[in-house]
Amino acid sequence: MTTPPSTSRRSVLLTSVLLPLGASALAAPSGTGKTLVAYFSRTGNTRVIAGQIHRARGATLFEIKPAAPYPEDYEETVEQARQERDSGFEPALQARVVGMASYATVFLGFPIWGETAPPVMRSFLSRHDLAGKTLVPFITHGGYGLGSSLAVLAAHAPQARLLDMGLSMEADQERRTLNRVTEWLQRVPFTQ
Repeated sequence: MTTPPSTSRRSVLLTSVLLPLGASALAAPSGTGKTLVAYFSRTGNTRVIAGQIHRARGATLFEIKPAAPYPEDYEETVEQARQERDSGFEPALQARVVGMASYATVFLGFPIWGETAPPVMRSFLSRHDLAGKTLVPFITHGGYGLGSSLAVLAAHAPQARLLDMGLSMEADQERRTLNRVTEWLQRVPFTQ
């Protein structure tokens, strides 16, 4: 069976999260307060999932952005993130969530960078009081799993209730594309 030409990677990704998000296990009990979907996304994979949660739960959507954007170049971003991670640097945020106290549940989405949560996620957690809130992680990764990301969430939001039923999903298109193009270019001769 072939995939119709109009089917995009994002629509396939979107479809793959519909069933888990519709499960009653994640349904918020009535009267618990508002729901926030806060996410960081470099390539758009995590953004697609955040949008689906937003629509399915009628939640407030908040994109986490560093005050100084990460480089467009993938390899430069990887190196900067490694340096920030190794030094414990927490970049400034472009904005903070207004009215965080009114949210009872926070769906928190991000990709895995260097086997952990991106530095900007530590910034988000450090700059918002999440005490008493339920955190539901949804995490994309390049095939290496969650790394130490859940430990980062627990350490930076120690008074929040971290649900262990979050979503973890492989979405490594950027790295896979770069590797495939590199391999291909190695076979293409240079011409003058």
